[in-house]
Amino acid sequence: SHAKEILHCLKEKYFKELQNLEVDGQKVEMPQSLSWYPEELAWHTNLSRKILRKSPQLERFHQFLVSETECGNISRQEAVSMIPPLLLNVDPHHKILDMCAAPGSKTAQLIEMLHADMNVPFPKGFVIANDVDNKRCYLLVHQAKRLNSPCIMVVNHDASSIPNLQIDVDGRKEVLFYDRILCDVPCSGDGTMRKNIDVWKKWTTQNSLQLHGLQLRIATRGVEQLAEGGRMVYSTCSLNPIENEAVIASLLEKSQGALELADVSSELPGLKRMPGITKWKVMLKDGQWFEEWKDVPSNRQTQIRPTMFPVKDEEKLKAMNLERCLRILPHHQNTGGFFVAVLIKKSPMPWNKRQPKVHQKLPQRTGDTEVTTADSGNGSECIPEEPTLAVNEESKKMQELQNSDTEQSKKEGVCGPPPSKKMKLFGFKEDPFVFLPEDDPLFLPIQKFYALDPSFPKMNLLTRTQEGKKRQLYMVSKELRNVLLNNSEKMKVINTGIKVWSRNSDGEQFGCAFRLAQEGIYTLYPFIHARIINVCIEDVKILLTQENPFLSKFSSETQKKVKDMAMGSIVLKYDPDPEKPDDLQCPIVLCGWQGKTSLRAFVPKNERLHYLRMMGVEVFKAKRKEEESESKTEEEVQQSLAQTEEGMDMEDKEHNLVTKMEAEIGEEPSHSPVESTAMEVENKIEDLDQSSKNTNSHVSQESKDTDTSNVKD
Repeated sequence: SHAKEILHCLKEKYFKELQNLEVDGQKVEMPQSLSWYPEELAWHTNLSRKILRKSPQLERFHQFLVSETECGNISRQEAVSMIPPLLLNVDPHHKILDMCAAPGSKTAQLIEMLHADMNVPFPKGFVIANDVDNKRCYLLVHQAKRLNSPCIMVVNHDASSIPNLQIDVDGRKEVLFYDRILCDVPCSGDGTMRKNIDVWKKWTTQNSLQLHGLQLRIATRGVEQLAEGGRMVYSTCSLNPIENEAVIASLLEKSQGALELADVSSELPGLKRMPGITKWKVMLKDGQWFEEWKDVPSNRQTQIRPTMFPVKDEEKLKAMNLERCLRILPHHQNTGGFFVAVLIKKSPMPWNKRQPKVHQKLPQRTGDTEVTTADSGNGSECIPEEPTLAVNEESKKMQELQNSDTEQSKKEGVCGPPPSKKMKLFGFKEDPFVFLPEDDPLFLPIQKFYALDPSFPKMNLLTRTQEGKKRQLYMVSKELRNVLLNNSEKMKVINTGIKVWSRNSDGEQFGCAFRLAQEGIYTLYPFIHARIINVCIEDVKILLTQENPFLSKFSSETQKKVKDMAMGSIVLKYDPDPEKPDDLQCPIVLCGWQGKTSLRAFVPKNERLHYLRMMGVEVFKAKRKEEESESKTEEEVQQSLAQTEEGMDMEDKEHNLVTKMEAEIGEEPSHSPVESTAMEVENKIEDLDQSSKNTNSHVSQESKDTDTSNVKD
């Protein structure tokens, strides 16, 4: 519903402002919707980044784009990159693996598809987003965090040997097979030559020859983990057949009929595409061409492999239906070049078919690859362990597994980082994921204060600290909890969960030490039965434009509701009135704080601007006003504090202090949300002090996902 409102706002306001506009003597081209993207949810603009940033006439439009991108309401992405997630045909119950996910634009699309129905706080499906590069994983976290989903987990593995995960099904351990897999492999990138100048300087035929093997290994690992009947999309931003059709043909050949290429010619109508090719030659760096493997001299057989050549057998070739692949050429619809193939798995891979007698009592885990006890009758698959694993190493691993410590931590719901020492040599050490025990005294006051529904899944609450005070509570879906608890030793999890509660320094005196966090409010709201105030659109405008408005400024209905309510964290809910079509037509849920004499919203700045835009409030002016109000004298701030007499108000001064501090150290204060409490500000400063001692602080801070990330941004 929010997307529809943004679309309405774009068409009715921003695009109209661009009509007949001239920049540097040139008429601005109107943005066009991509005809093949469903429901007009993707638009294309020819405005260059330079023009967008520099032109005063486009400042409002630019500010809109930046602000809404920060909130996660729009994403800027190459048009052809949007195709693979669309062809996956995701439903909210699908278990999805994104094998090479960074920087995360496609992952964001997948998360959107999971949450197609906003009324379902926890879809049954989830996305596991993986990337081999530890630093790029944090980029992925940043992208995914904007969408506030409890159903995403970011992991750090080599996609070609990503471990088999296990899940608990009715007390039985089973291998996790994915319904959908996105396999957007590393490639030479020659399809991006229109925008990527480097490609012209660095392109050589060698690039593809070097990448082919890796691409084939990743795709093979993907289909091994795909459930029967599942769909895998293989894509590259290259047009070289060595990276495309050669990989698909080789995969189809060794699958012996277990895989087939799906015919997607009727999907995405309006998208201009070319069929996959069936004939190609292989070229060396020095310009030598080869038509088949037998022509390759023995001294070149390490560079050129047999899988790079087209299939010679005409019948086999015809059965592969390589023409079902999609080739998107840059000049057809003003995009980058792209290749996509959609594979469907009909039966287990031939090398995974085992006789039932083999699975008597095999260990549950051996190193990074695992052996699973599965019944071949039910279509489960078994991935054999790496042959290189020495026997004594294997027994060591088994002893490690039976180690009572690991069992104990499992019982306590602790999903720590993997115990293997080599993990600490590269990348950053992550805090553990600790699920709240069922009898945790922390939860009772929260449950009572917010009158949480008995159906609230408290087992899915987790923190990132094993000792000391728990400052933030995060939430994951039931299915991700299952994955986390059963795979903590073999999986390097970078981030998961959505923040739902934050410890508040002044909260305990009001009956609950934890206040609601805006990020998780849409997930939590269906379970909350107390402390909800329904507000009208005028009240929402006051809450979002004024920092700490007095109760007297609100409508009489709101004042009445607040009167009988104790101080503390509250939910502010706006429901659209269908009889007033000019008003905002999507529901809004905000976190707030009720003081003795005032009511305020705890909403990050960009999100405030988003809601105000949707309500037609001119935020451009609002921004100017905000800057003026920030330059109030110290005396005025002191007076307003004296008037309200609220402990809560102290945080404002602290907030300004942090904003000033950020400005002094050259950070951008605009990202700092208006929702930090005094306690959190102290924590931020403490955390920053600690982090300066840690050489890897810049990334580990972000990964911790405490409120420090706001300061860091």
